[in-house]
Amino acid sequence: MLQISLWKRVLIWGLVALGVLLATPNAFYTRVEQSNDAKIEIEVSGATPERTALAEQWPGWAPSGLVNLGLDLRGGAHLLAEVQVEDVYADRVDAMWPEVRDTLRDLRDDVGTIRRQDGPDDILSVRISQAEGMGAALEAVRDLFQPVVSLTGVGATNFEAAGDGNILTVQLSEEEKLATDDRTIQQSLEIIRRRVDEVGTREPTIQRQGADRILIQVPGIGSAEELKAIIGTTARLAFHPVVNRTTDANADPGSRNFLLPSVDEADDGQYYIVEQSFVVSGEELVDAQPSFDQNGQPAVSFRFNPTGARKFGDYTAENIGSPFAIVLDDEVISAPTIQSHIPGGSGIITGNFDIERSTNLAVLLRAGALPAELTFLEERTIGPELGQDSIDAGRIACLVAFGAVLVFMGLSYGLFGLFANIALIINVALIFGLLSAIGATLTLPGIAGIVLTIGMAVDANVLIFERIREELKTAKGPARAIELGYEKALSAILDANITTFITAVILFVMGSGPVRGFSITLGLGILTSVFTAIFVTRIMIIMWFERRRPRTIEV
Repeated sequence: MLQISLWKRVLIWGLVALGVLLATPNAFYTRVEQSNDAKIEIEVSGATPERTALAEQWPGWAPSGLVNLGLDLRGGAHLLAEVQVEDVYADRVDAMWPEVRDTLRDLRDDVGTIRRQDGPDDILSVRISQAEGMGAALEAVRDLFQPVVSLTGVGATNFEAAGDGNILTVQLSEEEKLATDDRTIQQSLEIIRRRVDEVGTREPTIQRQGADRILIQVPGIGSAEELKAIIGTTARLAFHPVVNRTTDANADPGSRNFLLPSVDEADDGQYYIVEQSFVVSGEELVDAQPSFDQNGQPAVSFRFNPTGARKFGDYTAENIGSPFAIVLDDEVISAPTIQSHIPGGSGIITGNFDIERSTNLAVLLRAGALPAELTFLEERTIGPELGQDSIDAGRIACLVAFGAVLVFMGLSYGLFGLFANIALIINVALIFGLLSAIGATLTLPGIAGIVLTIGMAVDANVLIFERIREELKTAKGPARAIELGYEKALSAILDANITTFITAVILFVMGSGPVRGFSITLGLGILTSVFTAIFVTRIMIIMWFERRRPRTIEV
C-alpha cells in the first residue's frame, strides 16, 4: 500500500527545511557577507559603531554560511609560479661546510692544511695539502652523511663525496635532490598559503601543478601585482658580519664574501662587503610584528627561538663595537653597530620603512622565508565587472534551463509534473545549502554543473512517471500503479546516477581548478536529485493521494 511512516515523513521534511535554511543566506549575499566580515573585524580589532551596525544586518541566530565565489565570479588575481628548486642545493652544500671543516681539522696530521676552494655553488670543494690522506678524509666525511628520507631513496645517503688528487668534493646525491625538490615545493606551498591567509583573503586556491609549479588564485584581491607583493618576495632574512663598506658597485668582495647594496637612505648609495656565512637566519625567527623605533619611525620588532637567541647573544657579546648587516633578499636594510650584549633573542629592524612596508615585512617574516625563488610564468587580473558579467550570464542560463524544464514537465505530466517542479525548486535550494555547509567555492564551471543538474534532475521523475503510466495500462489501481512505478524505476535511477557520480568523483580526484568546481556541483546535484525524486516527490504524491483518494489518475 501507499504509505510512509510518520518518522520518515518528519525526517524527509526536516532535511528539506534544513537545506532551505542553509541556502537562505545566499539570497541576501551582500548583506550577510558584510555582516560576517564586520563580526570578524570586531573580534580582531574591537567594536566601532560602523562595524556594529554592519554586524547587525543579519541576525545572529540565523545561518550565515555563504557559497564562496571563485576567481572568475568575484574577480581577483591569478599567478602561475615556477619554484627554482636548484637554489636550495647551494644552501644545503654551504651548510655542510662547517661540519666538513671541523671533521678534517681533527685529521690534520693525515690531511695537512685545509682550504675551501671556489667552484660551482652546488659543489663543496676542499683542498688538502697532503694528497695521501685523501682516503682517511673521504672516510671521515662520509660518516657525516645521513640516509635519504624518501621512499625512492632507500639505501642512499644525502651527500656524495669524491677525491681527485688533493681536491675533495661534496655534493647532494641524485636521490637527495629529488627528495629536496619535493620538500621545497611542499614548503613553498605552505608558506604561500600562510602569507595569503595572513592578509585575510577569502577562499584562495593554492595548489601544485606538475613537478615544480604552483598555481595561486586569490578572489577579491586588487591586482596580480598586489598578490606578487605579498608572496613573491623570498623574504630570506639573515644577520651577516660586516667586512667593509664602499661606494664602488664593482668592488671585489674577496673570497667567500658578498658585495650587497644598502637600501637605507642614511647610507646614501653605500655598499657593504659581508661574510657569506651568516650568524643567524630568518628560519630561527618565531615572531615579527610591525612597531615603531625610538624616533617614532615605522620598524619591525622580532624574536628568535632559543637556538637563534643563543647564537645572537653570543655574537653580540663577542663583537661589541663591530657593525653587522641585516640582509633581506640580498639587500642590506640596516647595518647597526653592536653597542652592547643583546640577550633574550629579541630586537628591532629599522630602515627606510613606511607603515605599509613594515606591516608587509612583518607578515613575510612571520610566515617564513620561501626556500627558493619564484619565477612567475603567468599572471592575470580579473576585474569584478567581468566576474559580475559571469554571474549574470550564469543566472540567465539557470533561469532559462529552469523555466524550460518546468514548462516541459507541466505539459507532459500535468499534476504529477507540478510535483516534480516543486521538487526541482527544492533540489536547487538543497544544492546551495550543501555548498554553503561545506564552504565550497562556486566557479563558472560550477554554475555549468548546476545548469546540467537542473536538466538531469527530472530524469528520475520521468522514469518513475513513465513506469506509472505502464502500470496503469495493465488495469491496476492508482495506488498500486504508483507503488510499482517507484519500485520498478528505482534500479534504473540508481544505476544511472551512481555511474554519473563515479565520474564526478574521478573528475574531482584527477582534476584541478575549474574541473573540480564542475565536479563538486555535479556530484552534489546528483545526490540531491536522487533524494528529491525518490523521497520528496513521492511524499508529495502520497500526501495528495491520501487527501483526494482518486479512483483514477492521469500521468
